Amino acid sequence: MDITQPSTPHAMSSSALTRQALQLAVRVLELAKVYRKPHDMSQATAQVARCLKAMRDFGSAEAYLNESLAWTALIHGQDARVDVLCELAEVACTLAEMLEDDEAADAPRGGSQADIRRGARERARDRAFEAAQLASQTTDAHWEVKVLLRVSDVLNRCGDHDDAATLQDRAITLLGLQPDADSAADAPADALRMKASHLLM
Repeated sequence: MDITQPSTPHAMSSSALTRQALQLAVRVLELAKVYRKPHDMSQATAQVARCLKAMRDFGSAEAYLNESLAWTALIHGQDARVDVLCELAEVACTLAEMLEDDEAADAPRGGSQADIRRGARERARDRAFEAAQLASQTTDAHWEVKVLLRVSDVLNRCGDHDDAATLQDRAITLLGLQPDADSAADAPADALRMKASHLLM
């Protein structure tokens, strides 16, 4: 075997690009810190978080998103805050799922691992519900629908199927459709997103 040639060049190339994107995002954040404008700081910290999420460093990504969320309090309107809340919910949910997969694959690691997983899932739920509460204060109904579908997906993944179905009904109503009470709880979030995307174009 020729060890001078990488066995997975595409994967290594993707990893290198992700690291470069993170380095660029960090430089942009450093520039934003010069003037510390709330919108710029929120965007820059969120972008660092997205790069970390791509690297599967969900804990660090969540920390940067929390910083981004703090800056949204100084921005007029709720759109930026709701968007970051959705991202926080998704990242915390993914972290919980990753920890659950680790527990399934490995021997039990004790209560602390399970506590961390439960904490991440609770944070995901809290952020999802907060985003849902603020969704009606966003700039338009189309954006509200997208927010509701994002957070309903998180709640489904967290096992809160009834709450997810309620938000899906709310989204469908905003689209001018009549929710189907018999099938709403079983409707996949991806199918609803496809329907919403079609109607919002």
